[in-house]
Amino acid sequence: MSAAGPMLVKKHKGTVLVVSPDAELREQIRKGLGPDSLTATGGADALLKLSESDFHTLLLDPNVEDLEAQALVATIHARYPGLNVVMLDQEKKTRHFLFNSCDRPAGLEAETGHPSGPIAAVAAKIESLPGMIGASPKIEQVYHLARLVAPRDTAVLIMGATGTGKELVARGIHQLSARSQGPLVVVNCAAIPESLLEAELFGFTRGAFTGAFQSRLGRIHAAHGGTLLLDEIGEMPLSMQAKLLRFVQDGEVQRLGSADTFQVDTRLIASTNADLRLRVREKQFREDLYYRLAVFPLQLPPLRDRVEDILPLARRFLETVCHHAGVRQKIFSPEAVLFLQKHLWPGNVRELQHSIERAFVLSETREQIRAEDLAMPSEIA
Repeated sequence: MSAAGPMLVKKHKGTVLVVSPDAELREQIRKGLGPDSLTATGGADALLKLSESDFHTLLLDPNVEDLEAQALVATIHARYPGLNVVMLDQEKKTRHFLFNSCDRPAGLEAETGHPSGPIAAVAAKIESLPGMIGASPKIEQVYHLARLVAPRDTAVLIMGATGTGKELVARGIHQLSARSQGPLVVVNCAAIPESLLEAELFGFTRGAFTGAFQSRLGRIHAAHGGTLLLDEIGEMPLSMQAKLLRFVQDGEVQRLGSADTFQVDTRLIASTNADLRLRVREKQFREDLYYRLAVFPLQLPPLRDRVEDILPLARRFLETVCHHAGVRQKIFSPEAVLFLQKHLWPGNVRELQHSIERAFVLSETREQIRAEDLAMPSEIA
């Protein structure tokens, strides 16, 4: 080892590095360029790739979200003076991406008119659901399906790990439906004891049980004209599933202590982090109820499968906490950006939000959020 330090061994010799937060655009260009090209999701990722591989050209989307594009170009020119950097020009109406330089890298054909080669037209982005952030392909598929089903009264089953935003999707479907002026009633089936769940859902009459001093309508009835969200439906006891099935089939509600039935008009959405098909096979969930609920299933991806969305989400959470605290907007350091992108986030979006809130407190009066602010104590070397 020399006095100057260890020699960096490049892991890969590439030709072109494509840098863009748009996953569809990255993949489309990469396929056109061939197997020697690589992609990066943002500025920090690009700097990491450049340190590991040799490239002759970098194609840069100016809409990188983690670092300012011009500052990134200046850094790249300083570190890699022989690298050809080509900015991609985004025409916002048609979302065509074209080279704005006549100095095209070798191997790329010049495009004229409407390009159809490596730099091709990219379809307009699907509008997100109200209150949701993200433009990765997997979350855009959720937006697309949710918007398709929202205008209908079809039952929806939202599946996904804890913290992926199941309730946000349900609220988005409600807001986009014809029932948006009606109530959205949320019942957490895992949070209510089995002995009280029936009374909470279906209501009761005076004297129906000890402590029932006056009659009360249940949560299902309260959702009349709107939407009922049964959160964590997989935790509902089997005895309650049979009673719920009657409502799902006929729209009828019978209060505890009464022989009378009420007809309730509500749209039903259920959510779960459990594998209901496995629960059915294990006889822990009724098969007939499962098929009634899963008319239109929606699977939410974990945050590790939508890496492109991590920084926009983190920035929004940081913006919100700074606003609520009444302080000047803070920013993430480059090391913090790398931490955010490389952490697996087993707790998904909820873990990310809590991590940002904790980092904000730890940053005290500093303008920058550092990587060590984001890391849990066990993750700090």
